[in-house]
Amino acid sequence: MNLAYIPSPSTGVIHLGPIPLRGYAFCIIIGVFVAVWLGNKRWIARGGKPGTVADIAVWAVPFGLVGGRLYHVITDYQLYFGEGRNWVDAFKIWEGGLGIWGAIALGAVGAWIGCRLRGIPLPAWADALAPGIALAQACGRWGNWFNQELYGRATDLPWAVEISDGPNRVAGTYHPTFLYESLWCLGVAALVIWADRRFKLGHGRAFALYVAAYCVGRGWIEYMRVDEAHHILGVRLNVWTSIVVFILAVIYLVLSAKLRPGREEVVEPDRGPAASDPATKDEAKDEAKDDAAEAKDSADGESEPKTDAETASAEATADAGAADAEAPKTAKKL
Repeated sequence: MNLAYIPSPSTGVIHLGPIPLRGYAFCIIIGVFVAVWLGNKRWIARGGKPGTVADIAVWAVPFGLVGGRLYHVITDYQLYFGEGRNWVDAFKIWEGGLGIWGAIALGAVGAWIGCRLRGIPLPAWADALAPGIALAQACGRWGNWFNQELYGRATDLPWAVEISDGPNRVAGTYHPTFLYESLWCLGVAALVIWADRRFKLGHGRAFALYVAAYCVGRGWIEYMRVDEAHHILGVRLNVWTSIVVFILAVIYLVLSAKLRPGREEVVEPDRGPAASDPATKDEAKDEAKDDAAEAKDSADGESEPKTDAETASAEATADAGAADAEAPKTAKKL
């Protein structure tokens, strides 16, 4: 009999009147806020402007959620399109099911769009956000605890998680793989922050380090899971994905260090109001035109022909000057 274990919540949702408050959604939301908060601090430390990380996250987060859900539905299509299944369940994201690989891939597309609009390099933004993403994953994994999902093999260890009887699960105590991954992500965040300070990582290398380190942990944690999944050569699909993505991340780290050593000196160009506001641009052009017109009028006024009186006065002044010049010569002769 197992006397010590981690109990699971009796329910993953609390109803506030007609409004359902879901633990899974809360964990995802908290993770997003943590990632943006830390990313903003790191971005400012790199010379960026406050608020830029949040502005780009407005693009990255929705794309990431869609990408994460698509990856999950595609790789586990039998859960939604098999016999006796309801395809509408594929849209019920609050019931769990986000693939990190799809979330990162499509989230990067959204981030690229946001970076293009702000005129900043995507690799620099990704470096600033990398440890925050790891922390977001650490928070998000607790959503699996609320839903009693993604646990490992049965065990009687003191830190086993208790799972109640339900659809597609048998009551018992199991390895809390959600907890293992959450702790691993905390370690990944600490590693990236330390390495970035120690080696001044730039041009996307901090993000690549996060990806590589996460893949190492995801590989052995995925191997422990017992939920239904596709296998290739007897190995779970996500294990193969971890291996491939890890290799690509390491290759990027090596090549980037050789081709673009050091760190970006400027991560966000200082664009004044005239460069970003079309209305201000038009006002500046109008002012320039007015100044040019005034300068032209002034030049034209100076070049106008002189009147007869002005001409006579000038001639008289010239004659007087000539007389003064002749006076010394006459004195000498005398």
